[in-house]
Formats: sequence, structure tokens, C-alpha cells
Amino acid sequence: MVPNNNLIHAIQTNWISLLVSIVVIGLLVGLARRRVSFGYRVLIALGIGLVVGITLNALELDATSIGTIGSIYVNLIKMLVIPLVAVLVISSITSVSNLGQLRKIGTKTILLFLVTTGIAALIGLVVALVANPGTGIAQSVPEGYESRSIPTFSEVILNLVPSNPIGDMADGKVVPVLIFSIFVAVAIVHLSSRKPEAVEPVRQVIESLKQVMNQVTKYIIRLTPYGVYALIGSMAAKYGAETLKPLITLIIATYIALLLHFILTFGALVTFGARLNPFKFLRKIYPTLAVAFTTRSSYATLPVNLEVITKRLRVSPRIASFVAPLGATMNMNGCGGVWPAVVAVFVAQVYSVPLGWSDYVLIVLVSMISSIGVAGVPGPASISTTVVLTALGLPLEGLGLVLAIDAVVDMGRTALNASGTTVSTLLVAVSEGEFDRESYERDEEDELELSHA
Repeated sequence: MVPNNNLIHAIQTNWISLLVSIVVIGLLVGLARRRVSFGYRVLIALGIGLVVGITLNALELDATSIGTIGSIYVNLIKMLVIPLVAVLVISSITSVSNLGQLRKIGTKTILLFLVTTGIAALIGLVVALVANPGTGIAQSVPEGYESRSIPTFSEVILNLVPSNPIGDMADGKVVPVLIFSIFVAVAIVHLSSRKPEAVEPVRQVIESLKQVMNQVTKYIIRLTPYGVYALIGSMAAKYGAETLKPLITLIIATYIALLLHFILTFGALVTFGARLNPFKFLRKIYPTLAVAFTTRSSYATLPVNLEVITKRLRVSPRIASFVAPLGATMNMNGCGGVWPAVVAVFVAQVYSVPLGWSDYVLIVLVSMISSIGVAGVPGPASISTTVVLTALGLPLEGLGLVLAIDAVVDMGRTALNASGTTVSTLLVAVSEGEFDRESYERDEEDELELSHA
């Protein structure tokens, strides 16, 4: 009745989910004290979250408390994004001795991102055409759905260019901050060859900030198992199992496409490009896949991925700290490649809109372009997908039909994004001679600091 009763009301309506969460968190803390590995604890948290969420949904019990825990974790991750990306990008670029080398590394990285995203879109398109995911789906639009407005090309370009770096940081605009950081870093590299004494204090400040941000990141990422339990639990409690049945074909088609891209494209790049055993590579990057799949955030995965790349894959920190943060923003094989292609075919089938070969080519090209700058947080694939649907002239309302399963497929999409960044980093390191192959083959792995949490 009055604001002071809000706490009492919350406890009365959520006491079961709150009690269960306390027990689960206690269990996860116990596993951490027993030194169970970070990746296994994340996987265990995923399983428990699914069971708890589906049970609460079946019993029609309130799971707001679980969702609150998950939201706290996501907010902490968002807190890290801007300062972490800015510091890592400046630090990595300033570690490059000359601008020519920087251009070479940057060109290789962006080309890898674009090419692999294009291949992902092509695979998603083929799988969708074979699976026919839109067959038998009613042409209904979810109540309250509002189609997204698409900015013009000029607006897109202007939004990427920083006008007020501090304001962009406050608004959480990653790409403008990334571009501003690149300008600052390039200026430091340029001045270093002429006035090294003038930029040395700045270098030292950046290095100190890097160390501090790495430590803060470790504190927060150590909360990942608890955040994973809450995020998966709240999702399962909200949607349950029944919501997924009408769209099961779309889910299966999407995961088949994601898996094919992972095996065929990434497997081929690791086997023939890096000349490594793909199964051994998969074992080494398991922590990255586990965190990406459960958190659904490329940025949440970034700190773990950096440790995996440097400590398990034995790639130099210089290459890792340049390619990995860039990949968290630009490398969207799942969100910008596979998913828009699958949804485009799905919407076309639902609304009986015929697609020709020119449309298929357009899907791949637009998917590649629109994937650049897609934010690495849960749910951004809708933006990229909307751009593709608009380019094809398909009803934007069709996107509303897949909102119910977005969280389910986003786990696989994010895992593909993160693994693509890992593969790209490895290939760039191999081409630049900054991959310790002998240490990798001897399985010399430094223990991940995150596994102590």
C-alpha cells in the first residue's frame, strides 16, 4: 500500500525463487572452493538454471528475484565495456612499432571478419532453404510489437563518428569510442618516433589503467557462474517449454547452420590456415565457448577469451589485445551472418514472398555490411536482421514472430561470434609470427586466473 511495503511484497511473492537461488549460489560457491574449473561451474550453473526456471514456469511461481540477480550481473558487465575496450585498444595499437605494421594487422583482421561473416550468411541461407522453417506458421503479429525504424545510410555513418567522446562513453556507444581510441593510439605511435619523451607519460598511464581494468574485470567475471544461473533461470521461467514448440524448426535450422559454420569454416581455417589439430583447438577454447553460450554477450566473454587466447593458445598479448576487442564489436558471424539469413527466408515463407537469386546475393552482402558495429550485448541481432529485411522489402513485422525464441538462439549465435574472434586472432598471430607453436603443441598452458573464483 505504501512504498515501505515494497520489500515485504517482493519477499512474499518471490520467497521460493529467492530461497532456491540462495541454495544454488551456496552450491556454486562450494564448487569454487573445491577448485572445480571455471568452465565446468558455468556449465553446471546453466543446467541448474534451466531446471529451476522450467520448474518455476510450470508451477506459475514468480521468478523476479532470479531475473534481478541476472540483471545485476549484466549491468556490471556493461560497466566494464567502455573503459575496458578503450584501454585495450589504445594499449594494443601503441604496442605496434610503426603505422605500416598497424595497417597490415588491421586489414587482415577486418577482412577475416567480413569474409567469415559472409560465409556464415551463405550457410544460413542454404540451411534455411532446405529446412523451410516458415512452413505451417500462422501469419500473426505478436500484440504490441513495434517495428524498428531504420536509420538512413548518412545517419549510420554519422552515428559511427565520435562527436563527443565523453558523451558517447556515457551513452554506451562502443563504436564511436573505439574510433576515438584508435585516433588517440595512432597519434601516440606517430609521436613516439619524433618525440618519445612527450608520450612516454601517456604510455605509462595507459599501461597502469590496463592493469587496473584487468583486475576489475577479473573480479566481475568471477561472478559469471552465478550470473549464468540467474540469466538462464529467468529466461526459462519466463518462456517455459510450450512457447518454443511452434518455432522448433526455426531453432533447429539455426543451430544446424551455426554448427556447420563452426565445423566447416572455422574447422578448415584452424586445420589448413593455422595447421593445427581442430579437436585440440576446441578443447583449449572450451572456456570461451561456455561463457559465450551462457552469458549471450561478446563483451562478457572478452576477458575470458583474452586469457584463453594468450594462456592456452599461446598467442602474443599484442595481437590478442588488438584483434579480440575489435572482434567483440565487429565480428558477428552468428548475429550478423547466420541469423539474418535464416530469418529472411523464414519471413519470406511466412508471408509467401518469393525470393530469387538476386535476393539471395543481397542477403549475403547486406549481412556482411550490417554486421559491422553490431553491439556485443544480448539481443543486438534484431538490428542487423531488420536491415536485411528492409533491403529485401520483406515485412518488418515478421521479426516479431521470432522474438520468443531470440534468447534461445542467441546463446548459439554468441558462442559462434566469440569462437570466430578466437580463430581470427589465431590466424592473424600465425601470419605475423606471433604464435608460439612449440609451446602450444607441448600443451604448455598457464592456469586461467578466472578459474580461482
